[in-house]
Amino acid sequence: MGFTIEDMLTETGEKYKLKLVAGADGWSNSISWILLIEDMTILRNFKGKDLAVTTGLGFQEKARQLELVRKLISLGASGLIINTGMYIHEIGKELKDYCDENDFPLLTVPWDVLLFDMIKDLNIRVLLQGMTDDQISEAMIRAISHPEQAEESRRALLPYFDVDGVFQVFLIDTGDLDTMDTVERRRISFQLQIYLENISHNACFFYYDSCFVTVTNAVPQSHIKEVLRRFIRRSELRMQGKKVFVGVGSAIRDVSNLHLAWRRAKAAVRMAMQTKQDVVWFDRMGSERLLAMVEDPLLIDEMGRGALEPLIRHDEEHGTDYVRLLEVYLECGGSVRDVSEKMYTHRNTVIYRMGNIRKLLSCDLDSPDDRLRYRLACMLLHLGESGAAGHGTAGHAAPEQDMH
Repeated sequence: MGFTIEDMLTETGEKYKLKLVAGADGWSNSISWILLIEDMTILRNFKGKDLAVTTGLGFQEKARQLELVRKLISLGASGLIINTGMYIHEIGKELKDYCDENDFPLLTVPWDVLLFDMIKDLNIRVLLQGMTDDQISEAMIRAISHPEQAEESRRALLPYFDVDGVFQVFLIDTGDLDTMDTVERRRISFQLQIYLENISHNACFFYYDSCFVTVTNAVPQSHIKEVLRRFIRRSELRMQGKKVFVGVGSAIRDVSNLHLAWRRAKAAVRMAMQTKQDVVWFDRMGSERLLAMVEDPLLIDEMGRGALEPLIRHDEEHGTDYVRLLEVYLECGGSVRDVSEKMYTHRNTVIYRMGNIRKLLSCDLDSPDDRLRYRLACMLLHLGESGAAGHGTAGHAAPEQDMH
C-alpha cells in the first residue's frame, strides 16, 4: 500500500523524534508525497495521499489549525506533521479529538529537527517504495490476465508475499470509472486507498479492467470484513454524491489461482451494482455463483432474454410486469397465495395474469423442468442486464497508484 505513516514512524520515528499524537487508526495511510505548507494557498497542489508538514507559522491560532485539518481531510491527505516549539508549542484537545474522530494521523516533530532534511529523506523513501509497488502490481496483473505465466508471477511476488498462501480479491467500482480521465481516476484512487486501513503490508491496490483491485494475502476473513465496514463508512461520509460498490471473491490458495479469485470478485461487484448493495460476497451469492461465471454472453442472452422474449415484449407494449410476476411465482413455488401477499395483488388477478403468461410462453409451467428453465431464465436476464455475463479478459493495463 505504498510508504505508510506506520513505515515512517518505524523507519524514521526515532531519527526525527516523530510522535503520533492523534488519529492512530489512520496510521496505515499511504503517502504519495510530502509537502511543506505555511498557508492554505499551497493546498491547491494537493492531489491526494499527500502528507502535510507545517512549522505553524500561518496556523498559530487553534481555529486556523482546525480549519487546516478539515481541509486536509476533505482533500484526502494522509496526515499532518506539526513542527512544534516556535509557533505552536502544544496541540489542543479539540484538534486531537477531531483527528481521532476522523482517523486522521496528527504527528509532531520538535523544532530542532531540520525539516528540509526530513522531507527530502521521506520523499526518497516514498519514491523507492512506489517503484517497488509498480513491480508488484504488474506481477499481480500478469497473474490475473495470464494464468499460464504463473511461474513467472510467482517468482516476481515471492519476495513480498506468501505465494503458496491464501489470497483474496475485492473489487471497488463507482459505475463510471472507465469514463474518467486518468487524473480524475487517480484522485479517486487516492481517496479510496486512504479509506482502506490496516492491510497495508498484506495487500496490493491497482486499477485494472475498469475497477480498483485490492489483493490481500494471509488476511483473516474477520479482518477483511471489518476493513470493508470501515471503508464503506468512510466513503459514505467523505465521498457524498458518489456511490461505492464492492465485490469480494472467494479466498483461494496459491497465487497461481489468483485469476479465479479475480473473476469471482468481478461477478460479485457486478451483482453489487445491479442490486445496489454496498458489498456482495461471491460465496454468499448462492446458485447465482454458477451462472455468474458463465463466459458466453450469447448463451446467456439466448437462455435468458430469448426464453422470456414474449413476456418482455408484452411488458414493453402494454405496461405490464409479467416478467417480475413470473419470477415471484417461481420463487414462491407456484403458490398463488404467497405471490398475492408478496406483490400486494388480489389472488384472482394473479391467477388471471398467470394464465396470460402461460399462453404467451406456450407452457403450462407445471413440470419441474419447465419451472427450472424459466427460473434460470429470470436469473440470467438479470445477469445479462448487469453485464455480469461478460467475463472476457481485458487487455493488460498499467497500474495506477499501487499499494503494498
